[in-house]
Amino acid sequence: MQTILINSLIVLGFFIAMEGVAWFTHKFVMHGLLWVLHKDHHKKESSGFFEHNDFFFLIFALPGIAGLYFGMQQDFNFLFWAGLGITIYGFTYFFVHDIFIHQRFKIFRNADNIYFKAIRRAHKMHHKHLDKHEGECFGMLWVPFKYFRNRNQNSLL
Repeated sequence: MQTILINSLIVLGFFIAMEGVAWFTHKFVMHGLLWVLHKDHHKKESSGFFEHNDFFFLIFALPGIAGLYFGMQQDFNFLFWAGLGITIYGFTYFFVHDIFIHQRFKIFRNADNIYFKAIRRAHKMHHKHLDKHEGECFGMLWVPFKYFRNRNQNSLL
C-alpha cells in the first residue's frame, strides 16, 4: 500500500513540475533560441494541419519515453513513475492546447466551464503577441486569476 502511495506521489509530483518546465521552456526556449520552430504557431494564417512547432511534441516526449523505458528495465523503479507523470502531462497538454484551444480536432467547442474559459482567454492573450518578445501566459494549466474574470466586468463568470 505504501508503494502505491509513493508511486502515485511521484507521478503527481512530476505532472505538477512539468507545468513549470513547460512555462520555462515556452518562455525562454520556444520564444528564444528555438523561435524558428515556434514562430509559425503565432502566425494568424494557418500553415496547414502540421506546424514546425509540432517538433516540440517530439522534443518533450523524449524524457517521458526514456523514463518509462529505463524504469521498466529496472523493475518499474522511480524512473518509470517519473516518466509516467511526464507522459500524462504531455497527453494533457496535447488535449488542452491542440484539441481544446486550437481545435485541431473539432470537439469540445462549447465547453461552458469557468476554468476552461479562463484557459482559452489566457492562451488568446498569449497569441495576441505575434513575435517572440513581450509575451504573456506561457504556461498551460496554471491560469492567472485575472483570466477567470469576465472581460466586461470584474465579477466571476
